[in-house]
Amino acid sequence: MISVCNDSHSDFILLGFSDKPYLEKALFWVILIFYCLMISGNMTIIFVSWKDPKLQIPMYFFLSNLSLLDLCFTSSCVPQMLGNFWGPEKTISYIGCTIQLCVFMWLGATECVLLVMMAIDRYVAVCHALQYTSIMHPQICVNLAILAWATGLFQSLIQAPATLQLPFCSHWTVDDILCEVPALIQISSADTTYNEIQMSIASFILLVAPLIIILSSYGAIVRAVLRIKSTAGQKKAFSTCTSHFLVVSLFYGTVTGVYLQPRNHYSYEWGKFLTLFYTVVTPTLNPLIYTLRNKEVKGALMRLGKRTWDFQNS
Repeated sequence: MISVCNDSHSDFILLGFSDKPYLEKALFWVILIFYCLMISGNMTIIFVSWKDPKLQIPMYFFLSNLSLLDLCFTSSCVPQMLGNFWGPEKTISYIGCTIQLCVFMWLGATECVLLVMMAIDRYVAVCHALQYTSIMHPQICVNLAILAWATGLFQSLIQAPATLQLPFCSHWTVDDILCEVPALIQISSADTTYNEIQMSIASFILLVAPLIIILSSYGAIVRAVLRIKSTAGQKKAFSTCTSHFLVVSLFYGTVTGVYLQPRNHYSYEWGKFLTLFYTVVTPTLNPLIYTLRNKEVKGALMRLGKRTWDFQNS
């Protein structure tokens, strides 16, 4: 039975790394640098994909969605995180925590689904190359992107209210760097069995099942590539997929560490670093991974730079 508290909604205290103030000062500057790089990198990907005619294909449509998602995802938590790391004030209002939780869950779930859409796109491109343009029709790509964003929103509208309805009573100190479901469940004064079951089901649907689909897609891609007799053809096919697979590995490798590992003090301590990784580091690395390993994106950047240079000189 859920206990009833007479406390009005108070401010939450996000402990972060308050027991290591020297670490927080260092993390402030590291996160600030990564955040600036993340903004510039993802905005560049969006702009180039939009402006360059050669990038008007499904792969870069989904990549632009991923960049927009990363911009919003990281911005939903990093400004508050920087404020907490810089000074002694580590509070976040109940309304602020509610907004952060809802947006964070929405965008995080959307990314899980969007990475599946990107894997399917690569599967069709390699395994059904002759039918690629008809299968991955622009309208179908738009519908898949809408499905990804809508699925994330639906998940947030289900799990966020269930978490926020828990009574916290006098326990408003969250042992985390942001308002996440596992940390909020941990401080509730009520029986959280239902919430934990709900989180486990959501984790399976949005983490385990998508990962199985992605790995299955890449298994089929590897088998198809190995049947290609030309070494150059094999190299080209692998090059179009390795960037996405690396992004998937970085994202899922850290998110599953937070949402699927057993709950104890050790896991929460390391969970903070994992949260930092998938909220700050991975969104920053994504544009670099796609540009450094992708000749088409590098070519588009060079063409954009040349047009900008010619326009300024004229």
